[in-house]
Amino acid sequence: MSGIAQLLAMDRTTLTAALKPLVRRRLVKIAPDKSDKRSRRLSLTAAGRKLLAEALPIWKREHAELDRLLRRSAEALRADLLALS
Repeated sequence: MSGIAQLLAMDRTTLTAALKPLVRRRLVKIAPDKSDKRSRRLSLTAAGRKLLAEALPIWKREHAELDRLLRRSAEALRADLLALS
């Protein structure tokens, strides 16, 4: 879990709280690490993998649209700044 917390730039307590609803919905499983019993391993369940597969195209589409809007806004801002000079 420490690696996931670092990747997401959050502390382990926040990650644990964020994972609770996913565990309750049986999308994520948390189990002790077999090689280090102090650590816990995260894994997606079959339902979690299915939901991720459904969500990924939506996430890609929405982020592409956000990128397009940000690019357009940056271009407009650049044009406005050039007009001021």
